[in-house]
Amino acid sequence: MKKFFAASLLASSVLATPAQASEMRDLMGTLMTQPSAQDISAKCQSYVSAIELRRDALMGADGPATVDVTLDRFDEIGGLLLAGSGEFALYREVLLTQELRDAGAQCEVTLANLSSSISLSRPIFDRLSQIDASAANDDTRLYLSEILSGFERAGIALDDAGRARVQVIQEELAGLSTDIARNIAEDVRTIQVTPEELAGVPQDFLDAHPAGEDGRITLTTATPDYQPVMTYAENDDLRRRYSEVYAQRAWPENDALLSRMFTLRQELAELVGRKNYASLVLEDKMLNTPEKVEQLLADMSQAARPAAERDYAMNLAVLQELQPGAEEIQYWQTGWLAPKVQERSYGYNPQEARQYFAYDNVRDGILGLTQDLFQVEIREWDTPVWHEDVEAYEMVADGKVIGRFYFDSHPRPGKYTHANMIPIYPGVQGDEPPVGALVMNLPAGDHTTGLMEHSQVTTFLHEFGHMIHGMFGGTQQWFGQNILAIEWDFIEAPSQMLENWVYDYDTLANFAVNADGEVIQRELVESMNRARSFNQGLGDMTQLGYSNISLQFHQNPVPADLGAAARRWRDEYALVPAPDYVEMQAAFNHLDGYSAFYYTYRWSKVISDDLFQQFRTAGLRDQATALRYRDTVLARGSSRPAAELVHDFLGRDVSLDAYRATLEEDQ
Repeated sequence: MKKFFAASLLASSVLATPAQASEMRDLMGTLMTQPSAQDISAKCQSYVSAIELRRDALMGADGPATVDVTLDRFDEIGGLLLAGSGEFALYREVLLTQELRDAGAQCEVTLANLSSSISLSRPIFDRLSQIDASAANDDTRLYLSEILSGFERAGIALDDAGRARVQVIQEELAGLSTDIARNIAEDVRTIQVTPEELAGVPQDFLDAHPAGEDGRITLTTATPDYQPVMTYAENDDLRRRYSEVYAQRAWPENDALLSRMFTLRQELAELVGRKNYASLVLEDKMLNTPEKVEQLLADMSQAARPAAERDYAMNLAVLQELQPGAEEIQYWQTGWLAPKVQERSYGYNPQEARQYFAYDNVRDGILGLTQDLFQVEIREWDTPVWHEDVEAYEMVADGKVIGRFYFDSHPRPGKYTHANMIPIYPGVQGDEPPVGALVMNLPAGDHTTGLMEHSQVTTFLHEFGHMIHGMFGGTQQWFGQNILAIEWDFIEAPSQMLENWVYDYDTLANFAVNADGEVIQRELVESMNRARSFNQGLGDMTQLGYSNISLQFHQNPVPADLGAAARRWRDEYALVPAPDYVEMQAAFNHLDGYSAFYYTYRWSKVISDDLFQQFRTAGLRDQATALRYRDTVLARGSSRPAAELVHDFLGRDVSLDAYRATLEEDQ
């Protein structure tokens, strides 16, 4: 059983002292909740020193290379890089001042550069290559094989000049990534509207947005403002103007950065002998070539297009009823039309559903679902936090803490504007449990101020699904086999599969209550389910368009006009075209983080639909199925290839049949 600090830390055969081991363990997973910029920089240096100590020991070692010493030492480096990257990403996303967020971002760049230099170290690669793992277990042999393949993709076979150029490229890319993310986070734009223009928007939204002295209301491009207005405001011109402001966030600033990023990625791919960056970055995915991804997009498009065309026709019919003479659906009308069609055709009113989804109840319901489904206890964790809104919990199984996590759920100035799960301490067998943070932007409070759309409830459970995966899968033999190391085109599947439970009446009845304490009506949930497949085809075609953007930017020469190219690639699939003002690539943060594989979300949908059939057959609350899923898929982390994990649970390979069936439901 591996202990994180059991291996040699110094040169040659000198072992770490207990004091050094304790110091390093205290470094990882222990957050500073009220740091100064100097504190952040100092802790960053502590991470760097700990990593360099192990790196130098690995490079200077002599004698036989072994699993117990050489691979263990390398894995410690990876664990420190993972923990440090997560911790400083959290500081960048959530701390209150620009100075503090910038200090976190700078350390992310520092650690990324250090990681890149290690991936190009011939002495380290040579030591790892000398390990005889023939007597090791399957997990270890797979891990070592993946490490050596990663070195090859990084450019280890290049000469000194080539590796030096790769390092320069990686350092510039790390800086670009930080700048792109900063521009997206900081470019929160506003528009001024009159109260009359907000006719149709829920009253609690209006109450939370009083008019100023000039009689006008300020709306920002933050999601809690944008989504309700684009869904419910009856004023067509307002929605058009608002969508124009929203669709140009981080533009034009990010276009130059993106162009440079695409150029450097292509150069990097060519340096290591690949045709393009898509070919390089897909090699360790389930779909490991651009051709396989293109085939997936074609197959899913063929399946989704008939449903999308039905969706479009239903939307257009309602639009023509409301706006006689309309001939086509406009970009800014899609979100507004959807609830109207749902009510007319399926008897489902999203505003009626909102009254049952106050944040506090939703949070408790999601935690309760997790406890019930996976047989764990979730309790409050008494630990310092970085903001009064932050909540902390720990997960317990069989009397043992198996994970700890934070919820930072509500918007505030300068905070990351979307939703994501950040691993802070990845966890390893025999050591402290994994730690993570869920960063979201949901309404805060009770039925007066904290009402959520059902889609936001779904997002909450989706993101918490990543946390669950991290908790259950965070105790592998090796740090490098945590969930972040699994094929990236699988990682969304468990979270997408979990979304099904917030369409289940028995689940919702446990927490969905209105201000009078009345439980959500079964008839309302039934109408929600009748309406569920509506717009799935239309939405999937748009998502395939985004997947196409992601892939094509990494296979083609950098376009002179990024926005025009993005709109063209999107509209090869999307049925509602993007207007010329849409510059969505500038705030499409997945072009940085996911690069060519945004298709992950569609492929994961195929997998999740297939996985869910097991629960549909056995029952959503069937304990045997839930525990088998937990142990077979979630708890294995990345210790086996994702295709094997899925096969072990399904008893066969993945099929598109379940995905196709969802497109036909209730049509």
